[in-house]
Amino acid sequence: MSLNVITKSCKLPDGREISIETGKLARQADGSVVLKMGNTMLLATVVSAQEGKEGADFLPLSVDYQEKFASTGKIPGGFLKRESKLSDYEILISRLVDRAIRPLFPSDYHAETQVMIYLISGDQDGLPDALAAFAASAALSVSDIPFQGPISEVRVARVDGKFVINPTMEQKNRADIDLMVGASIENILMVEGEMSEVSEDDMLEALKIAHDAIKVQCEMQIELSKATNKTQKRTYSHEVHDENLKEELWKLMYDKAYETAGLLTKNKSERSDAFKKIVSEYIDALPEDSTINKDLVKHYYHDIQKKASRDLALNKGVRLDGRKPNEIRQIWSEVGYLPMPHGSALFTRGETQSLTSVTLGTKLDEQMIDGAMIEGSSKFILHYNFPGFSTGEVKPNRGPGRREVGHGNLAFRALKKVLPPDEKNPYTIRVVSDILESNGSSSMATVCAGSLALMDAGVPVSGPVSGIAMGMISDSKTGKYVILSDILGDEDHLGDMDFKVTGTEKGITACQMDLKVDGLTYDVLREALLQAKEGRLHILNEMKKTISAPRPDLKPQTPRAETLTIEKEMIGAVIGPGGKVVQDIQNTTGATVVIEEVNGKGIINVFANNKDVMEAALRRIRAIVAVPEVGQVYEGKVKSIMPFGAFVEFMPGKDGLLHISEIKWERLENMEGVLEVGEEVKVKLIEVDKKTGKFRLSRKVLIPKPAKEETAPKQ
Repeated sequence: MSLNVITKSCKLPDGREISIETGKLARQADGSVVLKMGNTMLLATVVSAQEGKEGADFLPLSVDYQEKFASTGKIPGGFLKRESKLSDYEILISRLVDRAIRPLFPSDYHAETQVMIYLISGDQDGLPDALAAFAASAALSVSDIPFQGPISEVRVARVDGKFVINPTMEQKNRADIDLMVGASIENILMVEGEMSEVSEDDMLEALKIAHDAIKVQCEMQIELSKATNKTQKRTYSHEVHDENLKEELWKLMYDKAYETAGLLTKNKSERSDAFKKIVSEYIDALPEDSTINKDLVKHYYHDIQKKASRDLALNKGVRLDGRKPNEIRQIWSEVGYLPMPHGSALFTRGETQSLTSVTLGTKLDEQMIDGAMIEGSSKFILHYNFPGFSTGEVKPNRGPGRREVGHGNLAFRALKKVLPPDEKNPYTIRVVSDILESNGSSSMATVCAGSLALMDAGVPVSGPVSGIAMGMISDSKTGKYVILSDILGDEDHLGDMDFKVTGTEKGITACQMDLKVDGLTYDVLREALLQAKEGRLHILNEMKKTISAPRPDLKPQTPRAETLTIEKEMIGAVIGPGGKVVQDIQNTTGATVVIEEVNGKGIINVFANNKDVMEAALRRIRAIVAVPEVGQVYEGKVKSIMPFGAFVEFMPGKDGLLHISEIKWERLENMEGVLEVGEEVKVKLIEVDKKTGKFRLSRKVLIPKPAKEETAPKQ
């Protein structure tokens, strides 16, 4: 059997090679490729139905990225020992790919389409998440599916002041800028990442460097498409149109929609009802025997309403709710709203509201991560919930969807940059945001509420974080554009850009951007970033009116935690044989003690319900790990008595010899009746034998020396 295998390759700026092969694996898919960089390999496939589903007016696209555990020589954990549903990490990578490729399918293409990407070989030097969209686009490029690509995606990181494309795991962990950028040859389409409080200009520089690398990868895909003779795409017809009806509706409805948009109604439901009234009145007035397609009427009216709302902003510089382009909705917030959680905050901006709680737990509460490429644990957890009632809808409660995972991850990245480092933070921190109302950017409300709740809990964050969602409306014919701050849900839908940015007073901590327009220049992007900075600083100032810094102490109901660092050699002494010592500390004090070795040191995390319990446990531990010092006085206990003296435990686990000559100033002939086993005695450490390490103790040096008796002179 002969194979028609075609391979193309390109290079990263540092010389590493990426190759794409097609024609060997998964040949019954509409398109399939194997992408390889070093020892990392991805198999990407795409299949699309030949016909669209009847009545569909959208693209039913699904993207699944999955890491095979065998790719890194691992066996999955859990009872089943097999790959099951996608992890949150895999969902996040799937979303990155989806957001990059979805805008480039034709708007009238409605056939069910599935993109699947498998990690089949994994290496820390070639992180697969930065290659997944590249592989997906290449699979589409070698298919006959209509796709207005190619696109690609890279990770750009700044490591030690220098930008690196697709860094290794070690480089990524040291980076102060970590961005995933998706783009075509002409335009940036998607950005997501985190930064250590960097400037807007630094972020723009990273985008430019990423786009330069992406252009090379797109050119390679064009060559691959030509080599496979897949430049000609399939023909399709998934929509029925009536141009006469379309023209009639635009004449009848545009002015009404423009007038309704200009009512500047702040209430979302009132505005929605006013827009719906226009089309419902038209449909209700139709004769019963009318052959006009009502679904088509609604489809055309959707476009009319969108155009009218956009024109209002472009022509008059005013928005649906009456705000100016850079105006932020009214903000109010409250901390400590919930009496029992360790921290809580209520943040409301316009018609978007988040109720967020913070819980501080022990090391035993850390989230375990078991993936093919990433494993370990996390001390910071953030969960975002979006119930149906937040938008006045009925929605089954079936756990978080992909959108909730993505929004939660954005808020997680925004806040983790201001948390204390793990070695200085004894707590596992869980933040939960429940969205109670939603009309635009509930993820940014989560960032603001999360920041307030962390400060209310007394977590020593380096500074408060705020977030803002930006939008843009543009007209390619006239060149007009308007950048919108703090967008509504309606503006998110009708705009050309959805750009979320979070940060402190010092700089940006996270961002997420999706573009739906061609030809966005870096000058316009910079303008949007600076307007976003103005908006998030305004929001930050409003937040500071509620709370501006972490509370100096934890809430009374919060468990106490302390971290001690000891020498590696002392770990065994604290644990004791079979865990006897640490168990005794926990049983007698009521504290929880967790010990681990990190970077050649012993890290002891102590958790207690109150201050007294904490101090009792710390005293026990410090006594065990303390280093005996010559000259120091100790409260000891007699462990055994010998003819030549007594052995005294002067520190936990440390016995010293109290010689018979060091008990009293008076000479003792024997030990009978001098001391008893179990008797407490104050002693001083007077010597540590350099060869044997044995301790010599003295009691008599702590007793006043008796005065010498004067003897009578000899006669």
